[in-house]
Amino acid sequence: MASSLSGYRAWIVVLFITFLSSISASVVEDLANLHPPSDFNTTIISNCLKDPSLRYCNANTSSPMDLNEIFRFTIVASHLCNESKNPNCVESFPKIDLRRRPKITPLYLSFSFFWKYCPITILSIDLSNNSLKGSFPTDILLCTQIHALNLSHNDLSGDLPIQSFSPLTNLTLLNLSYNHFSEVKISDSHFFKRFNSSSFLNSGLLPSHQNYRIKALILLLGFPIFVIMTVGCLWWLCFRRPDFLPRALHNKHRFTNSMLKAATNGFSKKNMVGKSEGFAIYRGTLREGTQVRIEIYLNNNINSKENRRRFAEESKLLVQLRHKNLVKVYGWCSNRSLRAIVTEWRGEKSVEMWLLESAPSWKHRFKVLVGVLRGMCYLEEQWPEVDYDTRTSSVLLHQSVEPLIARFKVGKSSSSRKKIYRFGVFVLKMMTKGRVGEEFDGSDADFVEYVKMLYPGNLSKMIDERMEVTDKTFDEAKQAIGIGLMCIQQKQHPTSRQLALLHISNMINTVYQSCLLSPYANKGTSHQPAFFN
Repeated sequence: MASSLSGYRAWIVVLFITFLSSISASVVEDLANLHPPSDFNTTIISNCLKDPSLRYCNANTSSPMDLNEIFRFTIVASHLCNESKNPNCVESFPKIDLRRRPKITPLYLSFSFFWKYCPITILSIDLSNNSLKGSFPTDILLCTQIHALNLSHNDLSGDLPIQSFSPLTNLTLLNLSYNHFSEVKISDSHFFKRFNSSSFLNSGLLPSHQNYRIKALILLLGFPIFVIMTVGCLWWLCFRRPDFLPRALHNKHRFTNSMLKAATNGFSKKNMVGKSEGFAIYRGTLREGTQVRIEIYLNNNINSKENRRRFAEESKLLVQLRHKNLVKVYGWCSNRSLRAIVTEWRGEKSVEMWLLESAPSWKHRFKVLVGVLRGMCYLEEQWPEVDYDTRTSSVLLHQSVEPLIARFKVGKSSSSRKKIYRFGVFVLKMMTKGRVGEEFDGSDADFVEYVKMLYPGNLSKMIDERMEVTDKTFDEAKQAIGIGLMCIQQKQHPTSRQLALLHISNMINTVYQSCLLSPYANKGTSHQPAFFN
């Protein structure tokens, strides 16, 4: 039997437990047909003398006890204690747990006599998830000693009996969420201030109008701000820094102004490696760590949408170039404020710097000529629409003395004669004392006329005097200069028979192979031969 009857004599407890084991639900529903034993009154009086706090002892001091009602209470209490799975109902009745028991919960709530004499040892009542309908079951509030009450996830409606909660001074856990009570500002009641809003979620009750106004304001302002920030972040990722997106979600060849700015530390002077009329060159590091060469075009008309579109189409062609004597083009940038080509970083030592700072051997000079020609032949055969720059200041040199054509132009490609002419100038400068062209203010035409004036009788005045020159190497240099002048004539004499790049390549290769057999091919500075004196 429940602890509220703990003062009963042992034989009465055994009698009730034995009796309860034989009753069915129909018997519980028809308690009016049950009558107490003959000595029940004596047992109740004895219990009250031992524990006057029992509720049936103080039910109504002005009238005699209703023994039939108290007897029915003891039957329901014992049955409910077992239904709530309390471990030892003979000794203790600490909780009522009827969660997810929609068939029997309404029945127990209908026994008002049980709640009238609610056992004082009950500390927790859980009637959640039972789809209870109607108004709040106020009878359960007669258990004023409880610490926890859970009526969540039901369909209770109507007004909440706020004043009836006042006697529950020990109540610390309350959950009325997910019901349909009438809207009321329960925060006005001092009793409900001890509970936070989680006790009343979706219950129809308003813990605090002020809190709800604040939450509504946060929602009304916060959601649009969140949407704006989300859209802003997506826009920034897609149009400013697509390199933060997975590779599959962005064009790996298209760079943005922000990406290049980040790669060059804001286009800092420290990252600038060269500047000339019309372009500037920066060294940069992409987000994944790849080092690149960024060539930015200056003073160009890039505001035109058509110009930007054309530049992008031309750049798409350049990223397809594949040859060991061409720098690899990674991509491009084309917008209103910037137009640039991004290529691999292979060092910024140009052929011009190489000639100035060292005394390259004949072998290495001819190797550079052969490499440039190979790159030119590849472009001429497979990409005739691509123009290129073969000035000694533009052709780069790799560590293995492998030349790299680094500057390209698509669209209005130069004629074959003009390309061969530029290569002829390149050959002449490879044979000279470095930047001979400085004497002519950088004018190729004046430099060419100077070489013609010295060729063939006074070549010793133009051949790089730092080099080991023998009769054999002098003859090889003379042949190379002759080939260079032959290339130059292609532009100066348009009516002359046009030379094919393949024919020029064969001639240069012949001289190169002869140079490799020379014992002086790898030598630089040495004593001058007699004809230099």
